[in-house]
Order: sequence, then structure tokens, then C-alpha cells
Amino acid sequence: MNALYQPRLGAIILRTVLAVLLLFHGWAKISGGVGWLVGVLEKTGMPGFFAYAVYLGEVLAPLLLLAGIFVVPAALLVMINMVVAVVLMHQSQILTINNSGGWSLELQAFYFFTALVVLLTAKPRG
Repeated sequence: MNALYQPRLGAIILRTVLAVLLLFHGWAKISGGVGWLVGVLEKTGMPGFFAYAVYLGEVLAPLLLLAGIFVVPAALLVMINMVVAVVLMHQSQILTINNSGGWSLELQAFYFFTALVVLLTAKPRG
């Protein structure tokens, strides 16, 4: 059973899964644009150009995670991205259950907490 104890491999797999799954969201923003998010931000009184920061959390950060470089800052970007997404788009769902019986924010929570684990298990450089 000792051969199954592979914490470093486990951390790499988790980091890779987080990056690949989050890249799908980033690709949707690349292919569909973020114009809709500009409007959401402007309604809250924020500058619309902040919408383009979603590319940092959903494209740049996952690419960095896949490459295994700047892992801690990339994981922080993912976490910040998820907090902003919940605050801007999903606040009303914080205490709700979806149609299949799961928490309405389980995907956002998965991304946030997976990024937190990646951050906490990142091998220090040096």
C-alpha cells in the first residue's frame, strides 16, 4: 500500500484537472467574448473593462498551472476569480440547492477549494 502514497503525484493530478476544467470556461469567454460581463459590471458601478480580468483567472492562470510555473500566484488568481464570480453572478444561489439535489455553487466551490489545495501543496522553488 505504500506504493499508493504519492502526494506529489496527487497534487500534480489535482492541479492539472483544475487547469483543464477551468480552461473550458476560459475558452467560452474567448470564443463568446465578455461583452455580457461588461454590462453586469457597469450595473454594479464598476468599470466595464474589469470584465477582461476574467481572462486572467480562466485562461492565464490555468495555463500557468498546466505548465507548473507561478503555481501559487495562478492558484490565487483562480480563487479571486471564483470569489468575484460568486459576488457578481451567484450571490442569490449561496444557500440554494439545484434541481439534481446538489449545492447550486458546487462548481465554484470546487474550483475555489481545489485552487486552495493546489496553493497549499505547491512545491516551493529554491
